[in-house]
Amino acid sequence: MRRLRVSTSILMALAFGALLSFSSMQQVSSQQQLPTPNQILEHEAQVELGLAEGSLKQPGVSGGVVTTYREMTDRLSVQPGRAGPSGPKRTVGCSSSFPGEFKNVKASQDCSLRRQAEEFIVFNPTDPDNIVAGQNDSRLGFNHCGIDFSFDRGRTWGDMTPPFWQFMLLDGHVADAGSDPAITFDADGNAYFTCIIFDAVAAANAIVVAKSNKEFGGSFFHSPANITFQTYRTLPLGVVATDTDPTVANDKEFINADRNPGSPKKNNVYVTWTRFSGGHSPIYFSQSTDGGATWSPGVEIDGSNLAICTSPVAGPCNDNQGSWPEVGPDGTLYVFFGNTNTPGVGINQIVMVKCPGSADCLTVANWTSPVKVADLIGTHPRQTGSNPVTGCPGGRRCLPPNGYRVPEITSITGRVDPTNPSRLFVTWADFRNGGPPCNTGSTATSVPPCNNDVFLAVSTNGGTTWGSPIDVTPAIQFGPSAQWQPWNAMGPDGTLYVAYYDRHYGDCEFTGCNDITLAVTRDQGATFAYHRITTASMPNLVVANNPLQAGFLGDYMGIDANSFGAGIVWGDTRGRDGAVDEDMYFAFFPAGKH
Repeated sequence: MRRLRVSTSILMALAFGALLSFSSMQQVSSQQQLPTPNQILEHEAQVELGLAEGSLKQPGVSGGVVTTYREMTDRLSVQPGRAGPSGPKRTVGCSSSFPGEFKNVKASQDCSLRRQAEEFIVFNPTDPDNIVAGQNDSRLGFNHCGIDFSFDRGRTWGDMTPPFWQFMLLDGHVADAGSDPAITFDADGNAYFTCIIFDAVAAANAIVVAKSNKEFGGSFFHSPANITFQTYRTLPLGVVATDTDPTVANDKEFINADRNPGSPKKNNVYVTWTRFSGGHSPIYFSQSTDGGATWSPGVEIDGSNLAICTSPVAGPCNDNQGSWPEVGPDGTLYVFFGNTNTPGVGINQIVMVKCPGSADCLTVANWTSPVKVADLIGTHPRQTGSNPVTGCPGGRRCLPPNGYRVPEITSITGRVDPTNPSRLFVTWADFRNGGPPCNTGSTATSVPPCNNDVFLAVSTNGGTTWGSPIDVTPAIQFGPSAQWQPWNAMGPDGTLYVAYYDRHYGDCEFTGCNDITLAVTRDQGATFAYHRITTASMPNLVVANNPLQAGFLGDYMGIDANSFGAGIVWGDTRGRDGAVDEDMYFAFFPAGKH
């Protein structure tokens, strides 16, 4: 009798699959069963489709998560568009650049017409030429996050997707998608990459972390566990949070490490995030003290303050979004976030909490009460139902003629001045200077010019009190035009770099094209030097030229700095072969340039 031989690899896969099936049988009986959707994501999708009314006060789930959820559930409401571009076929790994004063280099190497947007970047503290960046990345189908790396200060790049897709969620399924990329290096040059990962139509979601040991410089990521053949393995991942409750959604996580040689907490790695649950969205904190292998249980750190958090009840500051963790030279951890526990619609605030470097930050009592940094004015036009022309999603605020959501509450960054650790900087953008004809409250009736501005606040006493907001983009210099979605970085000499999207060049305020501008201050905001980073304006991304990507340019962009200068990454719509398509681009700004 003839024998059939099965390959060893197939047998191993079958055995491993049997083990996984057995271990998850008590959680789910079959992948084919109709799962329970995540109620928070489902409601957000209904709002964007105009099928439900969104709250005017409750912070929204991050744009990347909701856009991905709508794509996965086939509810993007795609309108017929023009034919795609023609051109030569290319293999995976295509590079591109635009020459100019600051060369714009394509960091994501995907050659397809899939979205790369919502960017993050960090320099290796042990190698100034080594950069790791990340973005939301749809090359694998649904959004999966993407990683880019360079060893020559951004002249050339390699890229990949993170090793998250074997991780088993609590419902017994592997994740279908990911969003909200964030990266950090520790003091020794180890890199850590994190994303929110979740099921397509089920409730399960998690925050996981992969590591790239110092010898690899972010060129690939692996398990952070201290195990044999660690760098050959993708599992186990570091697990910051994981849930399967349909009333819970983890969102908008950011990661940072203590890179300070004199800190008592050197090489600790921190994650803060928003946990939507029970009608509120508190900020949570977790830390790893073993290189990302294990993470402490999350603790809520947003606290209460009767003077600044007054709605819906006085005291709790638990309606938040967009937390950013920053580490001071002595190990003090500062966390900045947007808060909506305020009485007025669109009249929100930026707040800060901190934990001393000498304290255990897992003890909630060691965090200060929240301190108000500044008002956060989110009164720019709001879309009702999805806009079939611009692509602005229902319930989101956009600045016509763009359909990109303007995420004032998720583009807040804070930095500590290394030359004076008592001096802190926070940047954001809002609509406080907005006026006619862009102030009707509705995207249907508002028209440009839309005077959205970037702002800076400075504290000279470690965040106890804050100075009045400084308008980084005043109308007297930029006209009544839109600047939005800023991110900042601090050089070791105390130079503050602020990058942002900008519509003041040419006729962009009225056509919707945009650029990236860098504002540089060396005197704590008293004066700024401005530099146009993009070599030409990026075309407006709308339903007519790209119905699948219209309405989303990301919730944040990225910038980091070292002694040589600043590296900037952004979502650029100057696609190849005439396409209007989002790709991630990079430019380097030399230190000392005026």
